[in-house]
Amino acid sequence: MEPTDTLQKQLVGALSRNWWVLLLRGIASIIFGFMLWTLPTEESVETLILVFGIFAFVDGALQVWTAIMERKERDNWVVLMLWGVVGIAAGIMTFTVPGLTAVALLFYIAIWAIAKGVLEIIAAIRLRKEIAGEWLLILGGVISILFGGFLMSNPAAGATALIWVIAMYAFIFGVLFMALSFKLKGLKENA
Repeated sequence: MEPTDTLQKQLVGALSRNWWVLLLRGIASIIFGFMLWTLPTEESVETLILVFGIFAFVDGALQVWTAIMERKERDNWVVLMLWGVVGIAAGIMTFTVPGLTAVALLFYIAIWAIAKGVLEIIAAIRLRKEIAGEWLLILGGVISILFGGFLMSNPAAGATALIWVIAMYAFIFGVLFMALSFKLKGLKENA
């Protein structure tokens, strides 16, 4: 067996043992999307900043926890760790920068989404030979990158105008992660 095959099996093992973390991340993303859809427009920018900070931090923390729990099982746990650190950093930056404007928030979200998308695609490529549902992770990564690029190309539109787009992204991302988590749970039960 090649070293790459071993790393792929370790990554699949880590994700299938912690399928519930992906499920929680998907649920958090869906809740984030619904919260944005239901906000009054005048409160939406301030709440978006707060909710995004919480979401990014929790999502990143869950990913870091998965990486730490799996560090002894596999050599390539650093990719999972980096994936989580990006989220934690985005959450912390959201809370620590006073006077954060809507445009700055859009760039924070855009950079976070692009970095997260790239790391999701890398993980999916490593999983492609191991699980049947890796396309969900690739699709989530592509959507993240496209979403980040869209936000960077349209910052003047303002956060208020993009709240529905952000909410839709969060909802779709959440559904994809929930679907992937159930596929990984099935993989764990079949192993």
